[in-house]
Amino acid sequence: MPDHQPPTAADLDSCVGELRTALAAHGITLPSLRTDLPGFAGTYAPPAGLVALGNCNAATARRLTAVLQKAAVR
Repeated sequence: MPDHQPPTAADLDSCVGELRTALAAHGITLPSLRTDLPGFAGTYAPPAGLVALGNCNAATARRLTAVLQKAAVR
């Protein structure tokens, strides 16, 4: 069984950056996308940091839905 280490803040920051870049490639911006630092204060088993996707307007949600639906067909 592989050893799963909890992500560090740097790991999550990298993940957020990669997600932001991938979304931007499809013309999507989630202004509230960020690492959820309070997630490190929890007592999860195993501990896992969280990525906060945040809020977006309906147009952005529709664009995200369309991109995901198109990708699912592939």
